[in-house]
Amino acid sequence: MSFKIAIIGAGSVGFTKKLFTDILCVPEFEDIEFALTDVSEHNLAMIKAILDRIVEANKLPTKVTATTNRREALEGARYIISCVRVGGLEAYADDIRIPLKYGIDQCVGDTICAGGILYGQRNIPVILDFCRDIREVAATGAKFLNYANPMAMNTWAAIEYGKVDTVGLCHGVQHGAEQIAQVLGAKSPKELDYVCSGINHQTWFIELKLNGRPIGKDELISAFEAHPVYSKQEKLRIDVLKRFGVYSTESNGHLSEYLPWYRKRPDEIARWIDMSDWIHGETGGYLRYSTETRNWFETEYPQFLEAASKPIDPAKRSNEHASHILEALETNRVYRGHFNVKNNGVITNLPQDAIIESPGFVDRFGINMAAGITLPEACAATCMASINVQRMSVHAAIAGDIDLLKLAVLHDPLVGAVSTPEEVWQMVDEMVVAQAQWLPQYAHAVPAAKERLSKSKVKTREWAGAARRSVRSIEELRAEKAALKQAG
Repeated sequence: MSFKIAIIGAGSVGFTKKLFTDILCVPEFEDIEFALTDVSEHNLAMIKAILDRIVEANKLPTKVTATTNRREALEGARYIISCVRVGGLEAYADDIRIPLKYGIDQCVGDTICAGGILYGQRNIPVILDFCRDIREVAATGAKFLNYANPMAMNTWAAIEYGKVDTVGLCHGVQHGAEQIAQVLGAKSPKELDYVCSGINHQTWFIELKLNGRPIGKDELISAFEAHPVYSKQEKLRIDVLKRFGVYSTESNGHLSEYLPWYRKRPDEIARWIDMSDWIHGETGGYLRYSTETRNWFETEYPQFLEAASKPIDPAKRSNEHASHILEALETNRVYRGHFNVKNNGVITNLPQDAIIESPGFVDRFGINMAAGITLPEACAATCMASINVQRMSVHAAIAGDIDLLKLAVLHDPLVGAVSTPEEVWQMVDEMVVAQAQWLPQYAHAVPAAKERLSKSKVKTREWAGAARRSVRSIEELRAEKAALKQAG
């Protein structure tokens, strides 16, 4: 087979390498072309060198090109994969820092909440540019695989306004299933059969079977509470399981910021999080992790390049959806996964226009969703709160409507639990002004926002958050990795 895959945001070096090696685990795909594109020439050069080394070491005919000219990369592409972070870590730091001044403590801030909503405002204009280029220069019927957050908002914009065949992809369902299989004592995650449905980062395991035996709420609660690690790391997640009756795909930290109950008072946050790793609730945890990962990669790049000389091992192919979807579409080997698509009746008690995450099957005819799923009422209610925020956020981003943007933030569950309307209005003005270079649709609104900020009497505070850790130095990271290697 010979076709072209374009990867936008290919400078996300580690993730691009994973996608690349996964795809090349499919024997029929060795003759394809990968066209890498990114706004950073530096990152592009690094990832191209790594992928060239992989191709050379495995004696493959695979073609790899790299360019900052996106349209050139997209020309004739059958598949386009996006893993962009518009504004990079600079804008992301503001997504965490500014809401903290108003008492909003986020662990990740990339889906909803104040940070996720502004992230969407930066992404959506760029996503629409991608879609325009796909329509104009990519292969007829090209498929857009979006890995970038905020997943639902990006996918919503691409489908509704970009008019491109789009699917959103995430690995939260797979990771949640691995956890459940582990606490139930399964020898392999493959022993667990499940139906998981909802919206991205609020997906729910509504049916579980281990080797064909149904698993009920009480058994699952007991298994998690008895686990020596997860009982401490997933306290909030287990509490939601007890109250809702079903387990959420999302980590303790992620889930905590989509709900109005657990992060609204600083003295309560420590009760529900665990500081053993960023993902369990640390303030700005993913920002710290991302910063450390970038610094580590820049410093240790020669080691990453050397590691690329190893043979590709198909047994180590990851459970990221992309390679499996492409394999199913091109070879007709059926793949079952969980995909982010427009609802259109798949989930009976969520809106038709929402972007849902639910089971589907892929073959040469495309992605075919399993329809007629009904969520438990509490799960649907929680999803609905986020969907309403997402819808307003997408519409605000398309129109450049700062008043609608403020209403979207006001209706966010955690923001609404913490902040007053006056605080929300000022916070959004402050974030739009700080991120103006990535928000072209709000250029007309920036002068008035600056004027309001100069006259505002809303009080803020300089606050690092309830559970903030400093970015570690390269020396500290080396010492930790050495200690883990010795202990393991």
